[in-house]
Amino acid sequence: MHPPQHKPRRPPGASTVHLSPGDGDTVLECLCSRFPAVSPDTWKERMQRGRVLDAAWEPLAMHAPVRDGLCVHYFREVIHEPRIPVTETVLYADAHLLVADKPHFLPVMPAGRFVEETLLTRLRRRMGHPDLVPLHRIDRATAGLVLFSVNASSRAAYQALFRERRIVKSYEALAAPLRQQAWPRVYRSRLVRGEPFFRMREEEGRPNSETRMDVLERGPDLWRYALTPVTGRTHQLRVHMAALGAPILHDRWYPQLQPEADDDHARPLQLLARTLEFVDPLNGQPRVWHSQRQLLPID
Repeated sequence: MHPPQHKPRRPPGASTVHLSPGDGDTVLECLCSRFPAVSPDTWKERMQRGRVLDAAWEPLAMHAPVRDGLCVHYFREVIHEPRIPVTETVLYADAHLLVADKPHFLPVMPAGRFVEETLLTRLRRRMGHPDLVPLHRIDRATAGLVLFSVNASSRAAYQALFRERRIVKSYEALAAPLRQQAWPRVYRSRLVRGEPFFRMREEEGRPNSETRMDVLERGPDLWRYALTPVTGRTHQLRVHMAALGAPILHDRWYPQLQPEADDDHARPLQLLARTLEFVDPLNGQPRVWHSQRQLLPID
């Protein structure tokens, strides 16, 4: 009898890239070619500390030869990464899914100056699920529900919910009153990349974004809106509200990009991913979760 073969577990925070000889002859050369923003000295230092690994999670030597499709695991690192003083909440977890309630200012995925201070990295460490994968994303500035896949064997079934629009994501937002509009309403437009690259803008042409809108509560200076995106374009809700003349309260990107500044935790974007609802593709049971977070009162 041979002992059972166990699949190596993915350490929390690891990223993966597949290299080919076209990028260079050695692992070091390939990494420098693939990631030109990272200096060769930085890659050398990471490799000396065992932060660049092969498919079996064993450290790779700098001058190891590269074969086509070589699987390399590495750990993104940011010098002086800022601490984000907020705490996520896990609302639900089973063998297939995890539902997190994200606070404002916390990114979902590692990007830019955030690696450790992200919802994904925190949850992988906290829950002991190194293969945890987000099934969708919300902006760093937005709070609320994020659905994660725990099990690779069922991941495709849940990913199909988003691709086939069989999941309802409901948001709340605070913005100025739109008294001249009829409610409820549907807003459609064509969204494309703007300037800078991380902003979106509307242009003429066939709509590729759609949002269902209603008013939940009317205050003297602010209204509480219900926003249900039918499509999932980047910043869709923020752009649509700004286009109607009521940008979401404390939005620093729309309609005009504000100067870069430190996070103001007293003035978070008043946008909340309130509800996730779908029929579970594995057992046919209805699934509904509600965020426990609250936006500001409007009276």
